[in-house]
Amino acid sequence: MTKIIKKVLFSVLISMGIYLLIAMSLTLFGVPSSESSEPDSPDKQAGINFGEMLIDYSQMPPLQSYGTRGQGQLQYRYYSSDSDKVLILLHGSGWHSQQFYPLAKFISEQGLAQVYTPDLRGHGVDPQRRGDIDYIGQFEDDLADLIIGIKQDSPDSSIIMGGHSSGGGLAIRFAGGQYGDQADAYLLLAPFIFYNAPTTRPNAGGWATPYTARIIGLSLLNNIGIHSFDNLTSIEFNMPQAFRNGTETLAYSFRLNTSFAPRDYEADLSSISQPLLVLAGTADETMFAEQYQPVIAQSTPDNKRVQVTLLPGVSHMGVVVSPDVRPVVQAWIEGL
Repeated sequence: MTKIIKKVLFSVLISMGIYLLIAMSLTLFGVPSSESSEPDSPDKQAGINFGEMLIDYSQMPPLQSYGTRGQGQLQYRYYSSDSDKVLILLHGSGWHSQQFYPLAKFISEQGLAQVYTPDLRGHGVDPQRRGDIDYIGQFEDDLADLIIGIKQDSPDSSIIMGGHSSGGGLAIRFAGGQYGDQADAYLLLAPFIFYNAPTTRPNAGGWATPYTARIIGLSLLNNIGIHSFDNLTSIEFNMPQAFRNGTETLAYSFRLNTSFAPRDYEADLSSISQPLLVLAGTADETMFAEQYQPVIAQSTPDNKRVQVTLLPGVSHMGVVVSPDVRPVVQAWIEGL
C-alpha cells in the first residue's frame, strides 16, 4: 500500500512540475517577436480612425479627485445637470476620460443626466503606475467607491453605468459582479465583449497585440493561486504616433487587462435585468457590429428592456463623438 501511495505522490509531483514548467515558460518567454510588436510597422495598422477625436477640448471640465479603498486617489471629470440621473462613462483601452467630452457635454446640457467620466486606475494624465493596477477586480472596487461618493452628494439619484469599447466590457463585468445591482441601467457603446466573442474582429482590427502565450501561462498560474507575475505586460496597443501626447496608455499588465473584460461574458450579460442599450456603428473597424444583436439576445433572453441599435456608417470612435449617436441616447435616457 505504501508503494502505491508513493507512486501516486510521485506522479502527482511530476505532473505539477510539468504544469509549472509549461506555465512559467509561457509566462516568461511568451512575448511577440520584435518584428511583430513594432507599433508603427507598415503591416500593422491600427484600423481605428483617431482623426475623429481631433476636436477642441479647451472647454472640457477640469479633473477632480475621489478617494478609494486602494492606494491614492483617482480622477474624474464631472458634467453637471439638474437631472436626478447619473451616467458614469468608462473609457476604452489606451486612452482616458477626455474621449467622452462631446457626448457628456450634450447629455448634461440637455438635462438628461449628470455625467461622471473617470480616468480608470492606471490611465490618465499622471497615474501612479501607468498600465497596471494592484489586483484583478480592482476596477470594480474603484467604481463602487465612486458610486458611494456620488450617492453622498445625490442620495436619490439613479445610476446608469456606461462604457465604450473595453469600457463597455468593464461595464458588463461590473454587471456580473458583486456590485451589479448598484446600477439602475446600462449603456454600452461598441462594447468589447470578449476576445473570442462573435462581435470581436481578430486583434480588434489591428488595434491590439495580445501576448497570447504569456496570457495562457499567467492564466495557468492564476488557476493554482500564483499571482506573483500578474504585473507582466500582456497586451500592447497600436496608436499612431501622430495621435499620441503622453497621456495614452499603450501596454497593460495581465491583471489590468483581465480586469477590463467580463469574466464570462454570457454569464455577466445574463445578469443584466436592468434596462440595457447597446449602440454600435456599421463602419466599426474593431467589431463585427452585426453580431451584437444575436449575442446580446442570446445572453439576455428574459430581459424585455434590451435595445440594440446599429448606426449606419458610424465608426468605432464615431459611436462616441458622432452627432448621430446623441438622439438615440437622449430618447433612451428620457424613457428610463
